[in-house]
Amino acid sequence: MKNTKKGMILMLLAALFMCACGKKESIQIASKPMTEQYILTEIIAQLIEEETDYEVEITKGIGGGTTNIHPALEKGEFDLYPEYTRTAWLNVLKKEEMEKDDAVLYDNLLSEYDQMGLTWTGLYGFSNTYGLAVRKETAEQYGLSTYSDLAAASGELIFGGNPDYMELETGYTRLCEAYNMQFKDTRQMEIALKYEALVNGEVDVINAFTTDAQLAANDLVLLADDGSFFETFMAGTVVRKDALEKYPELRGVLEKLNGLITEEEMQQMNYEVEVGGKEDKEVARQFLENKGLLHS
Repeated sequence: MKNTKKGMILMLLAALFMCACGKKESIQIASKPMTEQYILTEIIAQLIEEETDYEVEITKGIGGGTTNIHPALEKGEFDLYPEYTRTAWLNVLKKEEMEKDDAVLYDNLLSEYDQMGLTWTGLYGFSNTYGLAVRKETAEQYGLSTYSDLAAASGELIFGGNPDYMELETGYTRLCEAYNMQFKDTRQMEIALKYEALVNGEVDVINAFTTDAQLAANDLVLLADDGSFFETFMAGTVVRKDALEKYPELRGVLEKLNGLITEEEMQQMNYEVEVGGKEDKEVARQFLENKGLLHS
């Protein structure tokens, strides 16, 4: 009886050992705590699983965003994550002067990230940056499509913005100086209240982010920055170079995302999750299916 029990235990241990040895390591993907990042990581993960035999694990909503994700990436706790070019420039490389030329900035990112054992595999095609939004009827009434148009009509309009933006030296004041805007009045309000105030007519113009879900939700008009005042924050994938070596098919998969997503598409996907109540996984899958990259 003892020999039988001993034999069974040895067989069980052997089976467990074989399972452990056969278990594949997962590609570890991280995201910042925001809807857009949740969607992007799902797009990345689902495309990897569609195109390869690699297993993927996503850690969503890491507090502190870049501040905590980047060091963890360098340590090998994560393999890749979606990032924004000028966020990396300011928060990772700690550059004090902002490089205006997008191409030059990206080349510098590639060079300096290479020294950290990291790289960018390209850019998705959209920028999540500051913008100015108005109601559709306001745009029609005053003929607004650009910031220059807004400047000409600014004396008739009220500007609303969150305190940080209104008080920031490079924010509202610099914007008005650059375009010679002189608004009838200004009002400060919390970020969460800006869109409600705009829709209700309490203000006529607000500062926004170009992929905000509320832009699509409320049928608002995002004006064109014809003087290139706001810098672009292009989104793309940052990945460990040793992960690209470990998973040879990974680079090719990630490069399929280059130039794939427009600002309007990202805005709509954010809207479907935040307003439409859909799961980020579902929205990501539908996007990939529509692009012919995922088969239902």
